[in-house]
Amino acid sequence: TSPITTHVLDTSRGQPAAGVRVDLELLVDDNDSWSKLASGITNLDGRVADLLPSGFSLSPGVYRLTFHTRDYFATVGTTAAFYRRIRIEFEVFFDASPDRRKHYHVPLLLNPFGYSTYRGS
Repeated sequence: TSPITTHVLDTSRGQPAAGVRVDLELLVDDNDSWSKLASGITNLDGRVADLLPSGFSLSPGVYRLTFHTRDYFATVGTTAAFYRRIRIEFEVFFDASPDRRKHYHVPLLLNPFGYSTYRGS
């Protein structure tokens, strides 16, 4: 399993959001420059479990997931989506608990006019 995973749920439809393109990037300097690490598409369950290869070693730093939501909503027939893309920046840090540094799960609860996220397990 990838050390960074996501799960997208479309709360307006009450089901997983399949077919959402997700990009993963790493902040590389203080000038807001990003390096693309991976891309994936959510499966029928709304998950991208293989974004990074299993065994990929995460470095401490700031990562960003970009969800291409306008494209998703267009495919399900919703043309009035407010957010074109949703970008979530989060920090990977190594604390004293070894299990906390192995996996970062970033779920996205989505609807055409809002979203929420949290660190999952």
